[in-house]
Amino acid sequence: MAFLRDIVPYLDHLLNIHKFRDAPDAYNGLQLENSGKIEKIAAAVDACEAVIDHAVQVEHTLLLVHHGLFWGGNKRWIGATYRRLHSSISGDLAIYSAHLPLDIHPIYGNNVLLAQTCGFTRFQPFLEILGTHVGIRVRVRLSRADVLSRVAEAVCGGVHLAPGGPETCRHIGIVSGSAGSRIAQAAADGVDTLITGEGAHWTYVAAEECRVNLIYAGHYATETFGIQSVAKHLSEHLRLPWEFIDHPTGR
Repeated sequence: MAFLRDIVPYLDHLLNIHKFRDAPDAYNGLQLENSGKIEKIAAAVDACEAVIDHAVQVEHTLLLVHHGLFWGGNKRWIGATYRRLHSSISGDLAIYSAHLPLDIHPIYGNNVLLAQTCGFTRFQPFLEILGTHVGIRVRVRLSRADVLSRVAEAVCGGVHLAPGGPETCRHIGIVSGSAGSRIAQAAADGVDTLITGEGAHWTYVAAEECRVNLIYAGHYATETFGIQSVAKHLSEHLRLPWEFIDHPTGR
């Protein structure tokens, strides 16, 4: 058994929770406390109703998520919002969220781990937004087909290519989640290939006009790496069991 009062500052320090600006109302860190005892760790990409209903099957669980309970300002506690909170509190579930700090972490981050899974090394910071580099870049000399195959294998699924750039990739940018709308900025930063999760319809044409290969590997799929890595680390640190609650969105 472990105690939430000890785990929270440990995670805050490990993930540099208070160091970076994030999306409005992301609320990085502890979002919901429980009675204080922790006997199991669960990890998931989203703090959605299905994930919470699974996590509360074991009392005194700490749920680590990338996308937390609260987005877009205050909401009334009705409908799904009420059900999520009611299920969590009734099941003595604690919820801890790490959004941007988890994407960009140099060890446990989604970007670094996705890159490593693709076989890439020697990372440099990439794509500055609000004073923070939200992605990484690598220098390679690989065919576009090889890069596409590596990404598909890394995310265990299909990927979508907008083939706007060269057939030989030399400068690859990686930004987990939804960075397709940043294609022009990525091109200005000197990458010929951008790997991210998803983006809008117009980004296909933008990739062509920016002369950049745009690879969409899925918002969900590109953000499964970090949360599992943190949960595994915390499990070993606390000597508690852990599981990944896989609830893919298909996006």
